[in-house]
Amino acid sequence: MASLVGNQTAGVKTRICMISDTHTTSPYAATDKNHAFRNPLPKADILLHAGDLTKVGYRTEHEETVAMLKAAPAELKLVIAGNHDITLDEEYFLRKGYRRHRKTDYFGSRDIPLEQDEKSRLDDIRSGSVPHSAELKAYVRSNIEIYTNESARAAGIRYLEEGIHTFTLSSGAKFTIYTSPYQPEFCGWAFAYERDEDRYNRPGPGSTAPIPRNPVPDFPSVDIMLTHGPPAGVLDLVGSGDRQEHVGCTHLLRAAERARPRLYLFGHIHEGWGAVRGTYDAFSDRGLRQEKIPADPEDMLEHRGVYLDVSSNSKRPLAFGKETLFVNGSIVDLYYRPVNAPWVVDLDLPMA
Repeated sequence: MASLVGNQTAGVKTRICMISDTHTTSPYAATDKNHAFRNPLPKADILLHAGDLTKVGYRTEHEETVAMLKAAPAELKLVIAGNHDITLDEEYFLRKGYRRHRKTDYFGSRDIPLEQDEKSRLDDIRSGSVPHSAELKAYVRSNIEIYTNESARAAGIRYLEEGIHTFTLSSGAKFTIYTSPYQPEFCGWAFAYERDEDRYNRPGPGSTAPIPRNPVPDFPSVDIMLTHGPPAGVLDLVGSGDRQEHVGCTHLLRAAERARPRLYLFGHIHEGWGAVRGTYDAFSDRGLRQEKIPADPEDMLEHRGVYLDVSSNSKRPLAFGKETLFVNGSIVDLYYRPVNAPWVVDLDLPMA
């Protein structure tokens, strides 16, 4: 482990564009210079999307999101779900999630073009009927297929469930990413777990706690972490004044401290948009010393994103094993307006 900490001698400089919480909003027109989130998205080797692809998971929402992903100029586009993507969480949707389709006021005055099976299901739900489980399962799987069919794969899209995945780019860069769409229970939405449940760390010796199905591996096994929810204390602050509160997951923070990835993207907390350079330090608050990354508004608007170079030939390379770049990529704000910019980072990934 010690021989790898801070090593900058090997790797392939790779550009990664990061977004989250788009909630069926499309990038503004290329001519709209008042918004950074506009077409085309910044060109990159990898595009990461940290979930909340939709507002409430209708098929047309998924189709709009996939169209945006297909148009993005990136070789590989890695996508996870979030709590609003209720029709991608089969267990949740069958158990109670379908009831969120009783109303369409999540979209304000916008008319949502529902397909015939969706209209029939909506009528049944509004009348108090419980749809048949086979029908609901088929609907969930049809939505997942939008991200996994041949057309999506040909465009470089990879929809990822919770766990560890490895990819190799045409540049020769090979990296391992840990992904999870889950977050602590939040207002009865999808992909949730109770705060006292640790689904990311193996229990210690003598513990009777259950072993998680997909724990995060130790350093140096993971290059990137991609979760919908944030780790505790990192770009996860909600509220205002003396009523502010950190709502991230303590178990995710502990997992990040063990894994020490180069990059960690999440979303979920819209007001937490931003990035910090985290240095692992036992004497700092929560064991992590955080340095906020500045974002110049004019530069952000001009270049359609916030650009940061932490590769080995930058002025300040990332020290792998000592530091992690944490990014909250939420595109929409607290009022679901797409006012935030993508983050674009250059960093070294291992050579295959």
